[in-house]
Amino acid sequence: MRIGEVARRSGVSVRALRYYEEQGLLTSDRTPGGHREYAADAVDRVRFYQQLYAAGLPSRRIAELLPCIDTGTTTAEQRAMLDAERARLQGRIAELTDALARLDELVAAAEARPA
Repeated sequence: MRIGEVARRSGVSVRALRYYEEQGLLTSDRTPGGHREYAADAVDRVRFYQQLYAAGLPSRRIAELLPCIDTGTTTAEQRAMLDAERARLQGRIAELTDALARLDELVAAAEARPA
């Protein structure tokens, strides 16, 4: 699949895909004309990277996780990193859940007041 198609289907820019390649997160083959060709799983992989970025993981950390993603196995060091990232995300989820509950209280209070 060509770079434009991967970009369109995954919702990222062509520039982002090139950046992922520079960071070692994504690979492509080159056609005889020099165009990038990506494997069929590139769209899912890019979407997953986007989720990890949104969760606050930098590209360096994602690159460290690639062997885990590709093989489904981890070293003790990788497992510790995964556990730490999971705990960090769980803490952030708790903070966001608390913020959401407080906003719900404000909305309920505003709706209870006559206009």
